[in-house]
Amino acid sequence: MILSIIIPTKNEEEYLPKLLESIKKQTFSDYEIIVADNKSEDKTPEIAQKFGCIVTKGGMPGPGRNLGAKIAKGEILLFLDSDTELNDKFFLELLVEEFNDRRLDSAVPRSYADGNFLDRIFYGFWNSLVMIFQYISPFAGGWCIFARKEMHDKINGFNERIVLGEDSDYAKRIGKIGKFRMIKGSKIKVSPRRFEKEGHLKIILQSIGVGIFWVIKGKDDKKNRFGYNFDIYNDKKKK
Repeated sequence: MILSIIIPTKNEEEYLPKLLESIKKQTFSDYEIIVADNKSEDKTPEIAQKFGCIVTKGGMPGPGRNLGAKIAKGEILLFLDSDTELNDKFFLELLVEEFNDRRLDSAVPRSYADGNFLDRIFYGFWNSLVMIFQYISPFAGGWCIFARKEMHDKINGFNERIVLGEDSDYAKRIGKIGKFRMIKGSKIKVSPRRFEKEGHLKIILQSIGVGIFWVIKGKDDKKNRFGYNFDIYNDKKKK
């Protein structure tokens, strides 16, 4: 069974090698890696090619994931953010096995960050919420989502008219017609860099704002009213 790992990128020459190295060390080897690149101005595409990845056209995270999924050969898709790491060499082996054994249509693992106390508290709280709401109204972090390609195609992938929160919308739509769960085999390491750049309070308020916006106006936010910036970490570009 082929696993298609899809990574949307935008100027990720600093973080992408760490992720690709961690994938290379996995005990599970039946995978392909697709990097959906959004016109990076650094060495991101070259790094991806050096690691043997398939490089294709990308966009914002949602559209980028969809473009990667279109050319994916695997029965299972794994969407990863470029700043994540698979620190456990059994990560893929354990989670793919659990995903299949439980006959899931989509899933997320537990998350953790090697950041400060607030970062650890946030992801601990996040894991608890995902665990509780998986049966009621599932949501997900786009940094790591498993999905069957058949189910991804059935719901027409990520909603490209949602700029922020497209990952949770994806989980909710799958949860309505399929089986979405949290899987416990291993944890995904997540970078705290967005917290460091924007602050915990801003991100929490953004999330609350998105939820309120969805209730009042609906999910269509093509205008990016909440100011999500895919290239926020590219300090070199701003100098």
